Amino acid sequence: MSLFDKVKKFLNWSRTPKPDFDLNTEIYEQFKPFRLPLILVVMLMVVGTVGYMTFSNFSLFDAFYQAGMTFTTVGFTEVAEITPAGRIFTIFFIFAGFGAFTFSLGIVVESLKKGILVNKIRERSMIYKIARLKNHFVICHHNIYTAELARQFRENHIPFVVIDSRADLHEIAEVNKYPYYVIGEPHMEISLLKSNLSSAKGIIALGSNIADNIAVIATVRLYEKELERHKPYFITTFTENDADAEKLKKLGADFVISPSKLTAQRLSAISVRPDMENILERFLYKKDSPIDIEEITVPEHSWVRFKRLKETHLRDMTSADIVGIRDENDKFIPMPNGDVLIGTGAKLLVVGTADGISFTKKLINGRYKPQEFKYV
Repeated sequence: MSLFDKVKKFLNWSRTPKPDFDLNTEIYEQFKPFRLPLILVVMLMVVGTVGYMTFSNFSLFDAFYQAGMTFTTVGFTEVAEITPAGRIFTIFFIFAGFGAFTFSLGIVVESLKKGILVNKIRERSMIYKIARLKNHFVICHHNIYTAELARQFRENHIPFVVIDSRADLHEIAEVNKYPYYVIGEPHMEISLLKSNLSSAKGIIALGSNIADNIAVIATVRLYEKELERHKPYFITTFTENDADAEKLKKLGADFVISPSKLTAQRLSAISVRPDMENILERFLYKKDSPIDIEEITVPEHSWVRFKRLKETHLRDMTSADIVGIRDENDKFIPMPNGDVLIGTGAKLLVVGTADGISFTKKLINGRYKPQEFKYV
């Protein structure tokens, strides 16, 4: 490692990540209307320079200088005596310059008035900011669920990008405090590329109808195959119909939520077991809760494979409890006893403090049994 690389590492310098989608071509397209005014300016400067060299016998530099002052109507001074023919040329040159300036100004104002160039530059800046994100969530479509979900993500410091086709998404983002957003159809590959999908953790499709959500799921799964990702995207969506929920799962959704059903379940639980719901609200759903719950997958290289739960002594090492085990056949064992065997691909439902769960995950992902704990 060179000295410069060591300095960069010490100062935590890094190159700006390059977005998956290059917007420079679209920005260059917006500069096309400015070509004609630029050509007119160059042509008039050439004509003015040649005119002063011809009619007033100016040198090349003096002629160019005089043409520039005359064209811009500065009229600071005459670099040398101008002949009568040169003065007549100057009058016509001034009118030509004024006409070109007025014409060019009209084109520039009209182009800026459309706002396309400004929007493209703003979008390019946003895309470069999004390119810095890692393990973020891409939320497709803006609605009341998106606004509430964004609030929850901000409180828990979870990065996210909102994609919606509304032209006023910039104003919507300011109201709802979306730090990152992309204007475009969520099911289009271009929009997903702008959202830095290659580095995303998951997709949340919140379209108002099933067709929109199906389109997003299909596009993401196809893009996933192109990337040959080791870990597939976790796709979440919602619907009010149980039949539609099954369709969405078959098409590639990992989890489908029914808002009405979920609300009914919470209301039922609160009515029947209000104390339990108060505990869950206080410890699991609340921000900065001292207690957390997480499902940890046992990898193939883990040392806990093919061991009974009591043989791992995870509870003694981490102070976190395993309250459920889901095997590779998706069979769930609640409150498992110590004789339950942990197999490859099993998912352990762990409850404990954030530090305890993090330590449990670290131990489970390890290849070798911790030597500092001499258990048999």
